[in-house]
Amino acid sequence: MSTTYEVPVQTRSAKELKLIANDLRRDIITMLEKSKSGHPGGSLSSAEIISVLYFSGLMRYDADKPEDPFIDHFVLSKGHAAPVLYAAFHQLGWISDEDILTLRQLGSKLQGHPDCHCCPGLEVCTGSLGQGLSIAAGIALGLKKDAAAAGTEPNRVFVLLGDGEMQEGSNWESIMFAGNQGLDNMIAFLDKNRLQIDGPVDEVNSLGDIQAKFASFGWDVMTVDGHDVSALTEATSAAIEHTGTPTVIVCDTVKGKGVSFMENQVGWHGSAPNAEQAAQALAEIAAKRAEIEKEA
Repeated sequence: MSTTYEVPVQTRSAKELKLIANDLRRDIITMLEKSKSGHPGGSLSSAEIISVLYFSGLMRYDADKPEDPFIDHFVLSKGHAAPVLYAAFHQLGWISDEDILTLRQLGSKLQGHPDCHCCPGLEVCTGSLGQGLSIAAGIALGLKKDAAAAGTEPNRVFVLLGDGEMQEGSNWESIMFAGNQGLDNMIAFLDKNRLQIDGPVDEVNSLGDIQAKFASFGWDVMTVDGHDVSALTEATSAAIEHTGTPTVIVCDTVKGKGVSFMENQVGWHGSAPNAEQAAQALAEIAAKRAEIEKEA
C-alpha cells in the first residue's frame, strides 16, 4: 500500500558514501574468495550505485525492520551481482560477519542469486535476466493505483539493470509499458560496464544508442559517471522530483572497479579470486580507503 510518511534514514556525506562503497568492495572480495565462486566484475562496478541508494537517504526504507523494510522498493534485476547487495545488508547489520562467509553454501541466507525466502531485506527473487524491470513496473503501477485511490503520492520503485541484460526482449516490453503508463515513480539504474560473460557488449549484441532508445519509449534519461557518488546522488534526487515519465540513469562504470587486475577484464565476470588474488585485491581496497580518509 502507498504511504506518504517518511522513515528516517541516516544520510551520509559524499566522503562517507565513498567509504561505504569501499567497504562494499571489501566484503565482495571476502565473500567470493570464501565461496570459491560468484561474480566479482558486476558486483564491484555497482558499489557506488548501491552505496547511494541505501545510504544517501534518498531511497526510503526502515533500517530497523530488515524483515519488512519496504516503503520504497528495490529490485536487483542483475541478480548475479547479489554480493554487492549482501555487502550493503552487512553494513546495515541485517546479516552478520558470519553470514557473509557463507555465500553460495547450501542452506545459506546468501544464495548465488537473491532469494527473498532466505535473506531479510529482499523483496523478490531475481537472477533470470530480463525479468526485474517487468517486476518493478508491475510494483510501480500497483503503487500508483493504490495512491490514486487513497489520494496520496505513490511510493517509488528503484531497479538496477546490467547492460548485457538489456539484450533480453522482455526488458523492451517493460520499457514500452512503463513509458505508456507514465510510471514516474519508477527509477532504473543501468550499470553500463560494457562487458558480459561472452565478451564486450558491443560485440556480442550491441545496444546501439541506449539513451536514445529509452527516450524514444517516453523515458526521461540521464547519464552519469557511475563511480561518482555526488553525481549519482544529484541524478537520483532529480529523478525523484521528475514527474510524468519513468527515469533511467545510465551509469558509465568499469567492470571490476577497485581491483586493478579485474578492471575491464571479461574473465572476472564470473570467476572468484583465490587466496593470493583476494589478498592483493583487499590490499588495494585498503589503500584506496586510506586515500579517501585523507580527503577533506
